Amino acid sequence: MSEPKGTVDRNADVTLREITEATLFDILKLKVAPAQDSFVAPNAVSIAEAYFSQHAWFRAIYADETPVGFVMLHDEPEAPKYYLWRFMIDARYQRLGFGRQALQRLIDHVKTRPNATELFLSYVPEEGGPRGFYEGLGFVHTGEEEDGELVMRLEL
Repeated sequence: MSEPKGTVDRNADVTLREITEATLFDILKLKVAPAQDSFVAPNAVSIAEAYFSQHAWFRAIYADETPVGFVMLHDEPEAPKYYLWRFMIDARYQRLGFGRQALQRLIDHVKTRPNATELFLSYVPEEGGPRGFYEGLGFVHTGEEEDGELVMRLEL
């Protein structure tokens, strides 16, 4: 985990890949900065939840061949609303553009799903939170609150 920032080229190709037995532990090692711990569950919790959910679609985020993050979507094809359930970029790889690229890949994926018209997410409204990041990608506040988190929506 002590790999310094910068060992992955900021121009790396960002992809979303299935997590396999061979890659699982690399994904479990990814962590947000300590100040961000209250914003997102650890990847181990997310993967465990996904295992027991029939609508979870989850992937590791790679920059070239380096795992840099995790994303999980509530994917229910019968519904027009999709929900970004989890999203994280390891602290070492933040502010390199990987999160923006990964979320764009996710949005592109959701657009291919049956009936998809909207992508929702929620975030913890605390200092240092992801509000500006999501707004920069076109998400807007709905005015709703869910379990203390503010809800945002992107029209697809």
